Amino acid sequence: MKSSLVRQALLVAALAFVPGLVQAIYFGDKVSWRSPIPASEMVTVTQAQAWGENAIWVDARPDNEFASDHVPSALLLNEDRWSELLPQFLAAWSPEKKIVVYCSSQGCNASREVARRLRKEAQLPNVFVLEGGWEEWLKTNR
Repeated sequence: MKSSLVRQALLVAALAFVPGLVQAIYFGDKVSWRSPIPASEMVTVTQAQAWGENAIWVDARPDNEFASDHVPSALLLNEDRWSELLPQFLAAWSPEKKIVVYCSSQGCNASREVARRLRKEAQLPNVFVLEGGWEEWLKTNR
């Protein structure tokens, strides 16, 4: 009797675990599983706007979202077309400029990944991720 109850309890627990596992696999790229971005690598909309001409805005969202609307003068540089877009970005970059990378929202990983690649692969200093992303920019500027 006891072993039957234990087996049933284990079966129920396993069945309850399956939907969570499926969601984790399906939505894994849409949820930030990584550690938080260090505060030294984050910037608010107000701080970034205060940099004025000393900032280069980088939109890490997909092409269609960039085409729909973006921060004025922002450059498109996303993971999908990294190799194609990086040379265009580097042509506009200069050492005294601070780079502000944004994507759709705070939970979006695209800006984090583009910023990481700019720091590591392109070896650029002063790369920041916009806190709240495009959503925060819209709240602040409209």
